[in-house]
Amino acid sequence: MPQTLAGILNAAAHGHFPPPDGGTTVVPQPSHRDAGVIAFTAHSVVFTDEDPRWVRATLASLDCDELAATMNPRFLAAFLARTGRSTDTIDLLTVASALPGDPPLELRELADPDHPRVSRARKRRDDVRVWAADGGVVVLGRGVAGRWETAIEVDEDVRHRRLGRALATAARHLVPDGGPVWSQQAAGNARSVRAFQAAGFRPVGAEALLIAA
Repeated sequence: MPQTLAGILNAAAHGHFPPPDGGTTVVPQPSHRDAGVIAFTAHSVVFTDEDPRWVRATLASLDCDELAATMNPRFLAAFLARTGRSTDTIDLLTVASALPGDPPLELRELADPDHPRVSRARKRRDDVRVWAADGGVVVLGRGVAGRWETAIEVDEDVRHRRLGRALATAARHLVPDGGPVWSQQAAGNARSVRAFQAAGFRPVGAEALLIAA
């Protein structure tokens, strides 16, 4: 298995996952910004510049199911305390391949967008671009380990019109170089989960990102 986070993610995007052996792989952070945990099926990846021995000792000290240890609140709390970082939530991590041709709806790229979703994206991604449709926006940028990530926002008054699905599908047409595009959805955000899965995004695991202060 590739021993860099970028290599692991690239393999997962093409359907090749770490072995479901109950293990944990510890790899270096791909950048100062990006640290955290990705839990695949029966195998987790912790990306951090902390001592791997600390990671393994802390996981071993937990009184919980070994398969759940890396996402256990006590491990994440210890990880946050050791690194001085913060986090928002544990997300469902999804990925989709690129699609040829134009997006399925009319979009206009915004040169200098002033939108809360875009402001958040710029704190966590590089090369951020944003397109607007009537009632929503789609954002693309380079996130964890340089992967292309997308996020969407749909105005409340136009929900239930499948705009979220169309925006998520648009991201597959807009991603540069024909590579995979990733997205995270909070597990409780059922609307977003349904929209991305309807657009062809496949669940590959759970992800907890640790945000630098």
